[in-house]
Amino acid sequence: MTKALIVGGGIAGPVTAMALRQAGIDSDVFEAYDRKSDGVGAFLTLASNGLAALRVLGLDELVGGLGMDSSRMRMLNGRGKELATFTQPGRTLKRADLYQALRDEAVRRGVRIHYGKRLDDAVVERDGVRAVFADGSTAEGDLLIGADGLRSRTRAIIDPGAPRARHVGLLNTGGFARGVTVPGEPGTNHFIFGKKCFFGYLVHPDGEVWWFANPPSRREPTREELAAITPTQWRARLTSLFRDDVGPMLDIIGATEHIISGWNTYDFPTVPTWFNERMVIVGDAAHATSPSSGQGASMAMEDAVVLAKCLRDVPGLPGAFAAFEGLRRERVERIVAQGKRNGSGKAPGVLGAFARDLVLPTIMRKLAEKNALAWMHDYRIEWDERILTPSR
Repeated sequence: MTKALIVGGGIAGPVTAMALRQAGIDSDVFEAYDRKSDGVGAFLTLASNGLAALRVLGLDELVGGLGMDSSRMRMLNGRGKELATFTQPGRTLKRADLYQALRDEAVRRGVRIHYGKRLDDAVVERDGVRAVFADGSTAEGDLLIGADGLRSRTRAIIDPGAPRARHVGLLNTGGFARGVTVPGEPGTNHFIFGKKCFFGYLVHPDGEVWWFANPPSRREPTREELAAITPTQWRARLTSLFRDDVGPMLDIIGATEHIISGWNTYDFPTVPTWFNERMVIVGDAAHATSPSSGQGASMAMEDAVVLAKCLRDVPGLPGAFAAFEGLRRERVERIVAQGKRNGSGKAPGVLGAFARDLVLPTIMRKLAEKNALAWMHDYRIEWDERILTPSR
């Protein structure tokens, strides 16, 4: 049986391993961090196309028990005026819960997951590929799949000249608030275009308020600089940013015991090289998108299923990898571009508040009338449909 080495145990890694197993391919997953790092992080939304990809693998019920339905969205400005309301199927869940559920299910299905294995190098050999990890250990397989995220080591090994991720001028932070009453039905996303900062929140059915904020940052702070900002300093900074806005932002921030350490927002407009003879990248390693697209995790899940189908149906690794890229590149780069447009409207100064408040309702109404984003959310993968390649 063909054996794959999968680098990265976040979301893309375990889903890819389960998709490969469904295609008759064995795999081991190698996660850089120790399992003790689980349980941290914020939350994310799986769009309908991501949930459909999970359904192909029989994982939809697993995920359906986590988080909450979040299909309704309201956009407001910093004066409390509603700009637009629309529906877009999705499910919002805590990132740590999703990690744990996917990894546990992968193990239950026979996937081996190794922790504390940070990839240092990978070498293509005559009959396979050998991975070398930072602790000196090695692993051998027929192919290596880099599901190792934005700072992918696999991407750099495949192409040492690969471009750096683009900083899109926004920071992220957030948290989970208790004991506060805010406007809105459970599961409705509230997006508030404040005068100085963008804010989003939704209420869990148990009353907990999940929230995030996107402070603008023209300069890209280092990870060390962001790590040095204390929760108290974040609280003071956010309070200052939202002081002049109408809405529950200050109440939510005040009711949050722990504000999550901030992080930068990046995307990749394009990654020129996705594969070599025996290695390929998936998920954020190949096409990281701004969270403003709402598609990062969903694209990784699509990748997992499409790659497994290509390896099942297309003879030879280079041919299978080329078929995978051919089926995915145009779609994912279009989504990255959409995410960049979405994020640009969050940053004060990019679009004046007056113009935004005037134009956004019209834009959202036209999008709804034309179902203009159906190409993104209605995407479906048919597992039993064979991938055909031109005869040579």
